[in-house]
Amino acid sequence: MKALSFVLAFLLAQLFQLCANPGYDLWLSFDPLPSNIVQTKYAFIKSIHFEGNQDAVSANAIGILQRSLGRLLSADIPYHPIPGKKNQLVLRVRPDAAGLLPDGFHLYTTNQKLYLESSTSAGLLYGTFSLLRLIKSAQPVSNIDITDNPKVQLRMLNHWDNLDRTVERGYAGFSIFNWHELPEVLDPRYEDYALANASIGINATALTNVNANALVLRSDYIEKAAALADLFRKYGLRVFLTARFNAPMELGKLPTADPLDPAVQAWWKAKVDEIYTRIPDFGGFLVKANSEGQPGPQDYQRTHADGANMLARALSPHQGVVIWRAFVYASAPGQDRFRQAFDEFSHLDGQFDENVLIQVKNGPIDFQPREPISPLFGAMPRTPVMMEFQLTKEYLGQGTHLSGLAPLFEEVLQTDTQAKGKGSSVANILNGSTFGYARTGIAGVANIGTALNWTGHFFNQADWYAFGRMAWNPEMSAQQVYSEWTALSFPDQRVQQTALELLLSSRETCVRYMTPLGLHHIMAEGHHYGPGPWVSGVGRPDWNSVYYHRATADSIGFDRTATGSNALEQYHPGLQSVYQNTATCPEAFLLWFHRVPWSFQMKSGRTLWEEMVYLYDLGVQETDEMLQKWNGIATRCDPALFAQVQSHLRIQQKEATWWRDACLAYFQSIHQLPYPSFSHPPKYQLEFYKGLSYPYAPGIKPRW
Repeated sequence: MKALSFVLAFLLAQLFQLCANPGYDLWLSFDPLPSNIVQTKYAFIKSIHFEGNQDAVSANAIGILQRSLGRLLSADIPYHPIPGKKNQLVLRVRPDAAGLLPDGFHLYTTNQKLYLESSTSAGLLYGTFSLLRLIKSAQPVSNIDITDNPKVQLRMLNHWDNLDRTVERGYAGFSIFNWHELPEVLDPRYEDYALANASIGINATALTNVNANALVLRSDYIEKAAALADLFRKYGLRVFLTARFNAPMELGKLPTADPLDPAVQAWWKAKVDEIYTRIPDFGGFLVKANSEGQPGPQDYQRTHADGANMLARALSPHQGVVIWRAFVYASAPGQDRFRQAFDEFSHLDGQFDENVLIQVKNGPIDFQPREPISPLFGAMPRTPVMMEFQLTKEYLGQGTHLSGLAPLFEEVLQTDTQAKGKGSSVANILNGSTFGYARTGIAGVANIGTALNWTGHFFNQADWYAFGRMAWNPEMSAQQVYSEWTALSFPDQRVQQTALELLLSSRETCVRYMTPLGLHHIMAEGHHYGPGPWVSGVGRPDWNSVYYHRATADSIGFDRTATGSNALEQYHPGLQSVYQNTATCPEAFLLWFHRVPWSFQMKSGRTLWEEMVYLYDLGVQETDEMLQKWNGIATRCDPALFAQVQSHLRIQQKEATWWRDACLAYFQSIHQLPYPSFSHPPKYQLEFYKGLSYPYAPGIKPRW
């Protein structure tokens, strides 16, 4: 009886937690529609029929439709093996369907039937969720004709999850992947995770940290990965692993990992063959090499192309791919980190095998609140370049600040590289249209963990959703994707509108109270939690906040024009011309590219110092307004969800003030100019802010 009582108590506690922490169902809570809407718009959907031979993916799509439509329409939607004459939802796979790419789908009505057609089973799955979104938002489907093809082929999450379940830069708990209990124990959350990804078009997942552990390539861990791959397969989700470059030494006991050594090549070929024996649809390897201490081909005086091609040739017979990260930087004194990825990779264009993609962070430094685009977009016409966005908010308040990322995605994707004249946007680079890439891809560093609502801060779910939808179609606007998410996540229209306003404005608010006017990488050292413009690294200028802003008594900013590091030469002339002088450079990027005096005249008529103070103050003021807006919907929102978001907004309000006061105290100590009359001078002296150390700041420190 004691054991039974304990189990009951545990289950009740879990139920209470789920009730008190809404959000586990993400955007997939298909609650019943009003009966009048069902009767007027969807009464004709009486049953489901599939034409042809079902596989695991198409059978899964049918099951999802039956369950979800049943809830939405408050009706039993049976599966009929025999086609009906009307009032039926018909699914079919037609490999020769005109106008449909792999994963694309066609939704249309004819002869009182609703058809969902695709050239692949995976396309049926993505079409399923498109249809459910339409019905959830009460849009009519009795007379539609929609064709939707993904603009990007590989749409993947990169997990920075370690095998011990810690998550590097993870702010939502531990890793959902319990390697200790795999392959025998398959947590139901694994399937819910795959379902969520399929619902937004994500078709690949890299399970392990880019700061890789060779252990994941050991035979018993391949079995563990295979158990996840077997589960994910029916959701169209392919598994990738991160490959530690010196694994032949660590696991194979070889004396070298030189990519041109025949024994090393043979080891990788045997290992890849072993993986495919157990995971026949294995996607391939994600590799971080010669960066932040990770081993790589340069350890043997070989190039990145040498290293990537060795792995690519092992994977090629199985149609696997290598995703080789371009996040590299050295510590040579005086070398601008902005330049380094371009300098190291652009001259290798055309030297990579056809199944290699180069994964490039959206900006040239490191996921800052705002960055100009990486100059590698548009610099490698013969080598597919794919995007790496960060969903986990390493530099944007981590797990505590509301900062909608879709505006950041949109800003980056719509920037015109002018690689082939106007119209060569980053989105067009990624979708292959600019250079004719045969392979295309986009990745996002995952922001999920064991938090009951997956992402910790409830609004971080919106970024997971937005990433998937904008990976499918990089032309989507932030307004579009957030309108979808809010409609799927909140039943009340006023709550939807408030949430939409917060999501669309919040990233700009964060930039204002953290890094206005092009300030960058002024976060605290290591954990990057909170301000640290005073940080002066020893022997590592690229880990030195002062290095990035270079503030002195008379001026501030990083000169990247021809009189400085000349990083601007890496852009195509049309984009260079935008940034190269202070008259045309957007003020949002001013200190990224120019060194200017504190008295520099801004467009507002204020001096640079006055403008900086103004923007820091405005950012803090906007966090107050965000909290007031949220408080205004208190009676219209789920109480537990309201309280959860309100608590995080209070943290953000407090920490925005901390950011403003610490940064202004530091910069004022450098130039000794008076604070403007409209400002709110810091409450404490600079030494107080320097003394705010956080030995247990969020995020797991790297263990490589």
